[in-house]
Amino acid sequence: MQINSFFSKRYALLLGFSGWFLLFSLLLRIVFLLWQLNDLDLSVFSLLKILGTGFLFDVGVLSFLFVISSLYILIIPQKWIGSTLDKIAIYFGFSLTLLIFVFTFFAEITFWEEFKCRFNFVAVDYLIYTFEVVQNIHESYPLYILIPSMLLITGFIFYYFWKKQFFNLTFSTKVSFKNRFITLLIAIVLMSFYIVFVTNSNAEWSKNRYNNEISKAGIYSFFAELRNNKLDFKTFYSSISDEEAFQIVRDNLQEENAKFLTNDFSIKRKIKDSLSSENKPNVVFILIESMSASFMSEFGNEEKITPFLDSISNQSLFFKNLYATGNRTVRGMEAVTLSIPPTPGQSIVKRPNNSNLYTISNVFKSKNYQCNFFYGGDGYFDNMNAFYGGNGFDIYDRGRGSILSDAIKTTRHNIDDKEVTFENAWGICDEDIYNKMIKVADEYHQKKKPFLNFVMTTSNHRPYTYPENKIDIPSGTGRNGAVKYSDYALQQMFAKAKNKPWFKNTIFVFVADHCASSAGKDEIDVKNYQIPAIIYGQNLIKPQEVTKLCSQIDVFPTLFGQLHWSYTSNFFGTNVLSNNYKERALIGTYLKLACKTNNNVMILSNQKNNSNYTWNSVSNHLKVVPMNKSKLNETIAWYQAADYLYLNAKLK
Repeated sequence: MQINSFFSKRYALLLGFSGWFLLFSLLLRIVFLLWQLNDLDLSVFSLLKILGTGFLFDVGVLSFLFVISSLYILIIPQKWIGSTLDKIAIYFGFSLTLLIFVFTFFAEITFWEEFKCRFNFVAVDYLIYTFEVVQNIHESYPLYILIPSMLLITGFIFYYFWKKQFFNLTFSTKVSFKNRFITLLIAIVLMSFYIVFVTNSNAEWSKNRYNNEISKAGIYSFFAELRNNKLDFKTFYSSISDEEAFQIVRDNLQEENAKFLTNDFSIKRKIKDSLSSENKPNVVFILIESMSASFMSEFGNEEKITPFLDSISNQSLFFKNLYATGNRTVRGMEAVTLSIPPTPGQSIVKRPNNSNLYTISNVFKSKNYQCNFFYGGDGYFDNMNAFYGGNGFDIYDRGRGSILSDAIKTTRHNIDDKEVTFENAWGICDEDIYNKMIKVADEYHQKKKPFLNFVMTTSNHRPYTYPENKIDIPSGTGRNGAVKYSDYALQQMFAKAKNKPWFKNTIFVFVADHCASSAGKDEIDVKNYQIPAIIYGQNLIKPQEVTKLCSQIDVFPTLFGQLHWSYTSNFFGTNVLSNNYKERALIGTYLKLACKTNNNVMILSNQKNNSNYTWNSVSNHLKVVPMNKSKLNETIAWYQAADYLYLNAKLK
């Protein structure tokens, strides 16, 4: 009894902190439950499952804290307990840990507001790009309220523990070496259990995504994603033989004018157009940040926030049934540049060994084009400069001192201060980046050099700030304003380009990188992957509405078809207007990989659990249907073949 008493007193602060953490985690879970109440599949059983699973993960977080604390208690000599050194170490350690945990609770709320999920790989990425993230937080949230609130809460909790004598008990009690060693051993065993046997996937027990996300713990999710940002397809997903996978993919890619160049595991083929003469206009490609199809009147929006895109869509090749491959900018870049499905884990844009790949620049350069990439922020973010610089593009960005690797043989141009009228956390406003693009277009027109100008925009992103007095929605007031300004900037760019001598020989392509939000209660919220895609060329492109189901990966192959180009393709995308085109859309969420064909959606899980659904486009709901083996194998084939080509350097 005496040993137990001594034991508990020395660990009083640790146990008290654990109780506080479990209570606050429960309260946060309840906040999320109330937040998404209308979207949850809630019953007594599911509520108990959410809370029980959440408790399991909360204990997992504490197991790591117990190891660190128990190790300190073990190694400090008995005679130093309660000494000045002991007090400094414990006061500092407790205060810092408490502040970190309070900050985490605040961060989880803001992260949920943006992404409707616990910390995931996005949070891991944000840890790397501190400048953009800190600036974005500063511009998006009232830090003069948040920071004092966090410090006040931390101070109040600290005072409570001090007032209730937790510190005095910890400083006044000695525990035998045996008990300290046993405590540490138990903590290590518990932590090891979580490391080996408990993964974030264990929280995915429901078909309702919100049920699963609320079951998780933010801190545990963060470190789980830190460990699992690279996934081997065959290890984590259902697979078939490589022979079968490539046969299925090659059957889907077969066109009347395509001839495969080898018989091995490859999709490389020669596309031969029936016309002997090729058109070689300039191409201005705009990848628009977060431009959901649902923002446009053409897709039913009644707020009139995209008047330019709505007007030009009627004069263009307009894709009304096209889907993004993912929910992040790098996924959109990967899809349009490499024309490849989203491989599991990190985007290829952010992976090692991603230079000298076969991209759209290879096709353009074979036609003697100059390829330029424009970004209004620092292209170091998300590894954009390394990817585009390593794959045939000259770089124009707003660099803040970051440099390209010596291995990347390209030219980088910094956007000068005098060229900037407005800038926020993510970069210069869209009008400024378009002005820079037009200036470069003028230069290459003077040189009589056809160009591909690839622009990545930034204005349609939190904190939703842009130059004042441009539109009728005040800057910084929300997404609708950012969408309307993005559309306004496109209109201004187009108006300026019309006065240029190169305009009549230029094709403009507008495509979103992803939707403004991809979160929903289903495993994959299909509607939140639908994006607009527009190809405009005055007297160059015949206006047409394309209703075939297709993907971002098909945009450039379709453009090449419109230009009657013969070229070598190593792309998974095909010409949507081809007679042999087979409708499908490939979409993913980093861990979930899906293939949509008509209203059927097959989803592969990293636990090798696969689900087959029908999708109701009106209710935007997935309904489970019996497994279709043929569709399952086709879905596996797309992703397995893409993963194989990357891992075996066959995208080079």
